[in-house]
Amino acid sequence: MTTTSTPRRRIFSGVQPSGALHIGNYLGAIRQWLADQREKENYFCIVDLHAITVPQTPETLRRKTREVTALYLAAGVDPRWSAIFVQSQVPAHAECCWILNCVTPVGWLERMTQYKIKASQSESVSTGLLDYPVLQAADILLYDTNEVPVGEDQKQHVELARDIAQRFNSIYGDTFVVPEPMIPSSGARIRGLNDPSRKMSKSEAHLRGHAINLMDDPDEIRLTIQHAVTDSGHEIVFSDAPEKAGVNNLLDIYELLTGEKRVDIEAHFAGMGYGSFKKEVAEVVVESLAPIRQRYLQLLSDPTEIDRILNAGAEQALSVAGPKIAEIKRKVGFLQPGS
Repeated sequence: MTTTSTPRRRIFSGVQPSGALHIGNYLGAIRQWLADQREKENYFCIVDLHAITVPQTPETLRRKTREVTALYLAAGVDPRWSAIFVQSQVPAHAECCWILNCVTPVGWLERMTQYKIKASQSESVSTGLLDYPVLQAADILLYDTNEVPVGEDQKQHVELARDIAQRFNSIYGDTFVVPEPMIPSSGARIRGLNDPSRKMSKSEAHLRGHAINLMDDPDEIRLTIQHAVTDSGHEIVFSDAPEKAGVNNLLDIYELLTGEKRVDIEAHFAGMGYGSFKKEVAEVVVESLAPIRQRYLQLLSDPTEIDRILNAGAEQALSVAGPKIAEIKRKVGFLQPGS
């Protein structure tokens, strides 16, 4: 009797080598990847082509690329189960982006919320910033991705990738898997500690009191949480009320890091003042991030090991993206070498 195994679902996710990875990235994205790491086929990309849509210092970009890789590894992404690679080392990403540009209406790009926000904040924007979502679509579609783990703010970009895939398929025949956004039920929107009405953001992680960066030392973590915005009340309970957003944010962090049930958490903190509450949350964060920080520093002490892992990841990514871009080129009518 012959049995066939069900193919593993394929995951693609990317992060820019810019800014600082913070606890929101860890709880909202990285930990979600780790939960399914052995059950799914994972491609985790450091998207340096996306990073240069805004000015970058070359040396800083190279350094940040290795640092983000080290953070992936320190947080538990295992190269035995997941390909970790640099976007620019797989040329198919840029090639696929150009081809997809030619089937993507400009109006689709101009309606993108993140583009409109960034364009409104600058006197001039690059073509790359407008085209960012098409490159993101190429990243996803090259790997016949089934699931894309994203926060709510990135869902629109995955929906655009779906639209582009369906448009290309309708013109050239069935080519791309139409991906699904995978939005975690919890942890997807850890809020800014200085302003719980806003999502914790890499672009604001440098602002004092906004975020807990994964590499902050224990004293920095304690100080940031000590100054976190709460409210004028005294109840430490999970709540959707806007005035309780700060307390709820700290409770979310505590819940995600401890794994305790909400009813038990509320019972534990019942009658406690905000000062003592913050101290307990801070110690949980310090304890949870300590092994990541230690592993990260060990990895950065040997950049050759980081480069070895990235080279291996690029080879694995090329083994999928290479045949896919060849198929795409053939379907649009490009002559192939040796044909």
